[in-house]
Amino acid sequence: MASEASINKLDGTALEEFVAENYTASRMVLAASGVEHEELLRIAEPLLSDLPNVPRYEEPKPIYVGGDYRCQAEQGMTHFALAFEVPGGWHKEKDAMILTVLQMLMGGGGSFSAGGPGKGMYSRLYLRVLNEYPQVHAFSAFSSIYNSSGLFGIQATTFSDFSSKAVDIAVKELTAIANPGEVDQSQLDRAKQATKSAILMNLESRMVASEDIGRQVLTYGERKPVDHFLKAIEEVSAKDIASVAQKLISSPLTMASYGDVLNLPSYDNVSSHFRSK
Repeated sequence: MASEASINKLDGTALEEFVAENYTASRMVLAASGVEHEELLRIAEPLLSDLPNVPRYEEPKPIYVGGDYRCQAEQGMTHFALAFEVPGGWHKEKDAMILTVLQMLMGGGGSFSAGGPGKGMYSRLYLRVLNEYPQVHAFSAFSSIYNSSGLFGIQATTFSDFSSKAVDIAVKELTAIANPGEVDQSQLDRAKQATKSAILMNLESRMVASEDIGRQVLTYGERKPVDHFLKAIEEVSAKDIASVAQKLISSPLTMASYGDVLNLPSYDNVSSHFRSK
C-alpha cells in the first residue's frame, strides 16, 4: 500500500509516463484459453497493433540481503515470518519444483480447520506444531518465487507471551528438513501427490490456465506442457529436499513481525541458530 504522501504526488503526467514505460509490446503477453487462435487474433490485432515496440529492457539482477523488520501494534497477538532466499527463482526450475513439493510437505494452516486430508491436516507443521501447541493460532510454510529469486519460509500467528517459543519452533522445523533422513518416503509421496493434484485442479479453470500460459511465456519464452511439471514433481527425492533446504538456510535470514513484537528474540539470536547448522 502506497503512503499518503506518495498518493498525493500522483497526477495525470505521472500516470502517462508509467503507461508509456510499461505498456509496450516487449513487456506484454496476450494469453487466452478455450478460444480459437485465429478468432483471438482477429479481436486482438486492432486493439494492440499500435503498441510502441521499444527495445526489450534489461532485467535488473535482484540482490538479496536478508534483514529484520518489526512493527509494534496494540494487539495481543504476534505475527511473524522467517524466510530465506530462493536463488535463481523459476529460472532454476528443478530447485523451484523441489521447493513447491517441500511447501506442500511442510503445509500447516490455522488452529481451526474444517479439514480432512485434502486440507493439509497430515502435513508436518499441522501434526508437529498446530496439534501440539494450542497457543499457536496459525503456522504454515510459504513461498514467493519469481523469475530470478524468491523467498521460502514459515509464517505464524501466536499469543505474544508464546512468541519467543514459537520462533524457536519455526527454527527447529526449518532446520529439521535440511537433515538427510528427516523426511520419510510416505511423507514425500503424500506431498508429491498433493502437489500434482493441486496443479491439475487449478488448471481446470480457464482463467488460471490463461494466467499460467502468460507467466510461462514471460519466464521461459514458451509454455511447457503440464506433463513436464508432473514428471519433475515425481522425480523429487528425499535427498533433493534435504539438499535444497540446506541451501536455503545457508542464505541470510529475513525476519518480519507485526503486532506485539516485544517478546520476540533478537535477529542475531535467531540467525545464529541457522549459522550453526
